[in-house]
Amino acid sequence: MSDRPHHRKPTSFKLDDPRVVVGDHDGHGSRGRVHVTPEPEAPLLPVAVETPQLARRRRFPWGTIFWTALGGLVLLGLGLGVANLVDDLFARSQTLGFVGVALALMVALALIVIITREVLALARLDTIEQLHARADAVLITDDRKASDVIVHDLLKVAQDNPQLAHARAMLQSHAHDIIDGADMLRLAERVLMPPLDQEARRLISSAASRVSLVTAVSPGAVIDMLFVFAAAVRLVRQLARLYGGRPGALGMIRLMRHVIAHLAVTGGMAASDSLIQQVLGHGVAAKLSTRLGEGILNGLLTARLGLAAVDVTRPLPFAALPRPVLSDLVRDLMKRADPKTKAAIATADEAD
Repeated sequence: MSDRPHHRKPTSFKLDDPRVVVGDHDGHGSRGRVHVTPEPEAPLLPVAVETPQLARRRRFPWGTIFWTALGGLVLLGLGLGVANLVDDLFARSQTLGFVGVALALMVALALIVIITREVLALARLDTIEQLHARADAVLITDDRKASDVIVHDLLKVAQDNPQLAHARAMLQSHAHDIIDGADMLRLAERVLMPPLDQEARRLISSAASRVSLVTAVSPGAVIDMLFVFAAAVRLVRQLARLYGGRPGALGMIRLMRHVIAHLAVTGGMAASDSLIQQVLGHGVAAKLSTRLGEGILNGLLTARLGLAAVDVTRPLPFAALPRPVLSDLVRDLMKRADPKTKAAIATADEAD
C-alpha cells in the first residue's frame, strides 16, 4: 500500500446531515461519514485601553481676585480724589464747583461710552470667530439647518457694508435652491467673499510695499521697528474692519494675540523662508542693493502677517475659493520697486 494520503474529491454537504461529524477524527467507525475538524481559535490579542484623562482640577482664581480688587481700589481712589477736588472747588467758588461737577460728569459719560464700545467690539469679534468655527464644523457634518443659521448671521454681519448689497440679494435669492449644508456655505463664500478678499489683497500689498520702502531708506533700526509695528497694527485693524469687525483697543490686543498665535501654529515665518531665499538668493539683492534686499524681506514678512490676519478675521474658512499665499503678493511687491525707488535707495547707499 502506498503511504500517500488519500484525498477526498470535492463534494458538498449540509451541516445538519447525520453523516457530518464535528470534532477530532479518531479513525473508528468513520466509513461513510464526513468529519469536520474545527480550527483552533486564535488567542485573544490584548486590546489597548485608553487611559481616561483626569479632569484638571480648577484652582482658586487668585489672579482674577487680585486684578479685580486692584481695579476696584484704583476706581475708589480716583472717585475719592475727584470728590475731594469738587469739594475744594466749591470751597473756593461756587462757579468753580459747578464747573468741576460738569467736567466730572463728562468724564464719567465718556468712560461709560468707551467701555460700552469696547464690549460691543469684543462681542462682534467673538461673533465672527464663532461663525468661522461653526462653518468649519458644518463643512464636515453637512448640516443644512446649521448652515442656514450661519448664513443668516453672516448676512447680519455684512449688512453694514454697501459694497455687498448686490451679493446679499443674490445669496438670498439662491438660498432655497441648495440642498446640502456644505454647498450652502460654499455658495455664500463664492458670492460674498471675493470683493472682500480682493480688497484684503490690495491692503496687504500696499502695507508690504510701504514697509519695504521705508525700511530700505530709513537711517536707523529703531525707526524700522517702530514703523513695522505701526504698519502691522494698522493692517490688522483694516482687515478686521473689512471683514465686519470693529476692534477697539482691547479688541486689537486680542486680534494681535490671535494673529501671532496663528503664525506660531502654522509656522508662518518658517514657511516663508524658502520663498524669501528664492527671491533674494538668485542675485536679486546683489543686482539691486543691500538696503533694497532688506526692505523686500521686511515687506514679505509684513505680507505674511497680513495673510495670517486674513485667516483670523475672515468669517468663513477657505473652502470654495483658493487661499491666498505669499507667492501671490511677491509679484505686486516687486512691481512697486520702480526705478524711482531704486534711485532713492541708491542715493541712501551712497550717503552711507
